Amino acid sequence: MIIKNGILFSPGSKESYRADLRVTDGKIAEIAVPGFAPDAQDGEEVIDASSCVVAPGLIDVHVHFRDPGYTYKEDLHTGARAAAAGGFTTVVCMANTKPAVDNPDTLSDLLSRAGNEAIRIRFTAAVTKHLQGQELTDFEALAALGACGFTDDGIPLTDAKLVESAMRRAGSLGLPLSFHEEDPAFIEKAGTNRTAPAIAEDLLVARDCMLAHYTDAVIDIQHISSAASVALVRTAKQLNAPVFAEAAPHHFSLTEDAVGTYGTFAKMNPPLRTEADRQAIIGGLQDGTIDLIATDHAPHSTEEKKREDFFAAPSGIIGLETSLALGITNLVHPGYLTLMQLLEKMTVNPAKLYRIDDQAQPGSASVPYAANVPYKNAGEHLNIAIASTQDDTRLYGAIRPGCAADLVIFNPDESFIAGGYQSKSENTPFTGMELYGKIHYTICGGTVVWQAP
Repeated sequence: MIIKNGILFSPGSKESYRADLRVTDGKIAEIAVPGFAPDAQDGEEVIDASSCVVAPGLIDVHVHFRDPGYTYKEDLHTGARAAAAGGFTTVVCMANTKPAVDNPDTLSDLLSRAGNEAIRIRFTAAVTKHLQGQELTDFEALAALGACGFTDDGIPLTDAKLVESAMRRAGSLGLPLSFHEEDPAFIEKAGTNRTAPAIAEDLLVARDCMLAHYTDAVIDIQHISSAASVALVRTAKQLNAPVFAEAAPHHFSLTEDAVGTYGTFAKMNPPLRTEADRQAIIGGLQDGTIDLIATDHAPHSTEEKKREDFFAAPSGIIGLETSLALGITNLVHPGYLTLMQLLEKMTVNPAKLYRIDDQAQPGSASVPYAANVPYKNAGEHLNIAIASTQDDTRLYGAIRPGCAADLVIFNPDESFIAGGYQSKSENTPFTGMELYGKIHYTICGGTVVWQAP
């Protein structure tokens, strides 16, 4: 496969330049500026990426594929299709399934079936048995089998001493813990800013940031939604606590006013909050307090979401197929982030949290580059980078010869109307909106796994 005429973005090495790529045996074999690329061989696929960005495949560290137990909402296959349509080549599934991923049998089954899908699917294991918040799972056995971290996401952990023990266990294994931060003592009803106020989030964020500082365990504050929580994470980082934080696209795109417009399709936990909270999240993304953008992709059936009683409907929205576009539309085009910064939060930093490497050892082949050729796209001045002959880190996100060909090809200035999802579900307020950043191809391991119709 040859990918021609694209603008390569390599957030892992902070380089961007026009380039042609050749992919062979699932890896990037050559990188050359246009005009230096070799001719296509007989039968070799050629993709014209003119006007498009060619970037590392996106990573989402927070998805719910509802498998096992709730596969009428989503399953591994439809979830993988939705991820590919959204430009994601790697996802991390949460453990709150039925049965929960709290035992080796369930995890083994998921890992086996995930191997049949076109993208890379990784799995967290539950922190506590049956997600009941009382007894820790067998961290060692689950880690040995392939769990990439631990979380009871969807269910807050209220026992501080148990959380400390979990941090020490996970820390000894070198694996992260991810936390859903909502103290139920302060939640009247889930799903709105009025009935699930920010203090419920802020209290647990403060506790877990300080416990991470105390235990030196790596943690992730999931779907951060309040200004105070952003400030608390910022303080924890100033204390050198090993804390990551993630923001969901809906929290930097919408406020609580959306509930009046979209009803249960704008109901999620934690809820949409005020404009001041939204701006604080954007500020946290700008200054690095918030490391990651993760969707919390949460499919539900239309029947469940359209219940007459708002509070009886389940919380959560789908997000994989609109995530990149919402970042471009609401962060890049207004000038809050550069495209490189956005991609860093959707590739490099998620890889750091879950220690996802390049799937292949980068090589050191020297390839032809030209220097200092300006190009402007999506508000950024891009420059051709000089080729390095040194081996790069295996951390995901630096596009180099020898790296796995996990790529997304998209046009940040091309609009589309959100809808026509690959997910089984359609519970999102963004349907029908004009968004920018149309994805043309997703490539995983050198194979095209999504092509725009």
